Amino acid sequence: VQLQASGGGLVQAGGSLRLSCTYSVSIGDIVTMSWYRQAPGKQRELVAAISSSGTTYSADSVKGRFIISRDNAKSTVYLNMNSLKPEDTAVYLCYARNWRQRDYWGQGTLVTVSS
Repeated sequence: VQLQASGGGLVQAGGSLRLSCTYSVSIGDIVTMSWYRQAPGKQRELVAAISSSGTTYSADSVKGRFIISRDNAKSTVYLNMNSLKPEDTAVYLCYARNWRQRDYWGQGTLVTVSS
């Protein structure tokens, strides 16, 4: 498994969760890592991304609530999610692109936010 996501679960609105995505060294040098999400009946959307230099991006819908970070020593990218809302309910997927422009997807982890 080249990308392993974990950390999803059931949480009440206003609560917090931390998602983790551990990547394999077999991917090679990673240019960017991202978290996407897909809710039932909706298109997949980019939630947050982090480049190899540490530059981050967050979607407007999560700005100020979600923070993406990276621990290269642990080969892990995190998504700290705070002030969760029912509309954040989705399957969250980890994504990586390496320097060869090859894309990798991890399995999803389900986040359910109850009202």
